[in-house]
Amino acid sequence: MPAPDYPAEVRTRLETDAAEVISRYPDSRSALLPLLHLVQSEEGYVTRTGIKFCAEMLGLTTAEVTAVSTFYTMYRRKPSGDYQVGVCTNTLCAVMGGDQIFDELKEHLAVGNQETTEDGKVTLEHIECNAACDYAPVVMVNWEFFDNQTPDSAKALVDDLRAGREVAPTRGAKLCDFKATARILAGFPDERAGAV
Repeated sequence: MPAPDYPAEVRTRLETDAAEVISRYPDSRSALLPLLHLVQSEEGYVTRTGIKFCAEMLGLTTAEVTAVSTFYTMYRRKPSGDYQVGVCTNTLCAVMGGDQIFDELKEHLAVGNQETTEDGKVTLEHIECNAACDYAPVVMVNWEFFDNQTPDSAKALVDDLRAGREVAPTRGAKLCDFKATARILAGFPDERAGAV
């Protein structure tokens, strides 16, 4: 069954954005990774419609786009929460408490790895090294760092996210939802205070 099309107004907006992204590259196919972020910013994950759109914009096959989108873990393959909460469980973070944080968050949120809470707010996943070992154990939310976490601080963090309370990453800009993060990763300006 062929992938459905985006509604006309969505497609027009995405085509304009995609043209801007593609114009930054000497070879259009080099824009695939940012275009995957762009379509992910639309629905929160890379849909069949998004794959078809990228293929059409770049003159690629849907198989080529699918191969790339499934290779990288930064592209979601199914609906996800507003906040991607990743707990580093690599060696140092694990020894410093990352495994315990991950286990307690699974129980606290009643989800497993790469599962989303019933309210659609939080998707929990274990992640590999974030290159922030000096601050272990590290939890990331939509690619923003929350350093030196404990099981209690991590549970308070996800509770605040689910309640809609503002949380502040250890460093960097104000936290935004996953769709807004994906748009920034597509290469569009990050207007948040503190963004670099």
